[in-house]
Amino acid sequence: MPLSFLTADRTFEAASESALPYDDRDRWRRPYRPGPWRVGVAALVLMVASFVLFAAVLIALTGSSSSAVAVLGLGLVVIAGALRLLRMGVWVSPRGVRQVRLLMTRTVPWARVGSVRTVQQPVRWLGLPRTVQGQALVRVPAGPAQDSVPLLTTHTLDFLNRPAAFDRAADTVEAWAAERRP
Repeated sequence: MPLSFLTADRTFEAASESALPYDDRDRWRRPYRPGPWRVGVAALVLMVASFVLFAAVLIALTGSSSSAVAVLGLGLVVIAGALRLLRMGVWVSPRGVRQVRLLMTRTVPWARVGSVRTVQQPVRWLGLPRTVQGQALVRVPAGPAQDSVPLLTTHTLDFLNRPAAFDRAADTVEAWAAERRP
């Protein structure tokens, strides 16, 4: 049985219906699965964290408790970074659209979203300064002339070499925006 909760593997209509009577429809949902590159990088970071925690235990056994606490704190920061890396992306709910980045989260209510559409444009490759030609799902703010904000691109850790997954996620976010906009 596939675990289809909080993902966009089902059709948009099926995603709004839940077999669970206690399913909270107001929860923030990521309309796509985290990509294999994102999961792989997070797994490697967690493996590094396990070595750091093992080092903290070894340091604590040798008797230097202040150094052990410092290394334990470093290990916990690495674990928090890996978990934040897994949480990064675009989340939607009836309240709005939320873009989670490594150090910042921005939430915009649907009333302030003018439109959400897919465009061809230069996009950042893996979030680095280098740009390549690709597709981006952009949020155009409602109101006076403001710049569009890219929500998803084809060259992030979630959609690198997965154009079908990007199209499915973009369609899902566009459907949420069309349904929720006033």
